[in-house]
Amino acid sequence: MPAITETMTINEVIKLHPGTMKVFNKHKVDSCCGGAQTLTAAAAVAGADVRQLVVDLNTVAENKK
Repeated sequence: MPAITETMTINEVIKLHPGTMKVFNKHKVDSCCGGAQTLTAAAAVAGADVRQLVVDLNTVAENKK
C-alpha cells in the first residue's frame, strides 16, 4: 500500500486505513465534515503540525499490517 502523504485527502486515508481515525481525533483534525480536504489543508485549519500528523498516520497504517 502507498505511504500516506500530505497531499492525500482525509477520506482517502480513512478508506485505506480505517484505524487512522484515532490519529485525526488526537490531532483535532475534522475527519467528518473536512474529509475532502488534503491533510495539509485540514492540519492548517486545525492548527496541527502536518508533518507530525503524517508520521502518526503512517505509524498506525504500518502497524496494521
